[in-house]
Amino acid sequence: MYILQVAALCATFSSLASAHGYLKYIEHAGKRYEAWQVGSDEYLTTVPTRYARRIKDMGPVADFTTKDITCNQGGNLPATGIIDVKAGDKVTLIWDQWGSSHSGPVMNYLAKCSPDCSTFKGDTGNVWVKIDQVSYDKSKATPWGSDCLAKNGAKWTVTIPPTIANGEYLLRHEILGLHVAGTRMGAQFYPSCTQIRVTGGGSENPTGIALPGSYNPDDKEGILTELWRIQQGQINYTAPGGPVWKGSVPNTMQC
Repeated sequence: MYILQVAALCATFSSLASAHGYLKYIEHAGKRYEAWQVGSDEYLTTVPTRYARRIKDMGPVADFTTKDITCNQGGNLPATGIIDVKAGDKVTLIWDQWGSSHSGPVMNYLAKCSPDCSTFKGDTGNVWVKIDQVSYDKSKATPWGSDCLAKNGAKWTVTIPPTIANGEYLLRHEILGLHVAGTRMGAQFYPSCTQIRVTGGGSENPTGIALPGSYNPDDKEGILTELWRIQQGQINYTAPGGPVWKGSVPNTMQC
């Protein structure tokens, strides 16, 4: 009996771990760029060029009211590489894996690096502009954004707004898992920050939200909520972080 209990417990932990994940690659214009490689890069004396900031592990941000929510629990250290992107281009974010049991919205933000991404952290001020979001749509066969990501091979494609001003930016890509969000601070945020340089843009420099600061652990519409109640139609769901910026391009991913 004891052996069976241990085996069942191990299987449960294995299932939970397999549902976690991290941003592994970024694709743009037919080229693949490596993000921080969790489980290997931290052991290298000299890390090869990476285009997304360091992530500590595959788990969620433990306390999303702290500065860890900005770019994850990796110290928010500047990456050594930056991806050149034209305004209006598509960028694909590729995870190592993602389990559909961790349902919730997928959100993408831009923060303009000032003066550039070598020193900018984005952990103060209303600098994060939401440019893309797929939350919950009960009319779809795959209603949650994160499940759509999983269905598309753990990939997500976002369009850089065509009128955004030129410059260096952090592209913050995030999944919010709501499977244990009914408990305060139980919501699981998985953010990552990729460094990009935008050219061919317009003159728009929109104001955004602050991260940390804008994710309220007592937000009963988007964070402190129960997944099953949403899916049964008992309550409506509104993702945190406010609306998508009006200058953004609607997401057209098929789910």
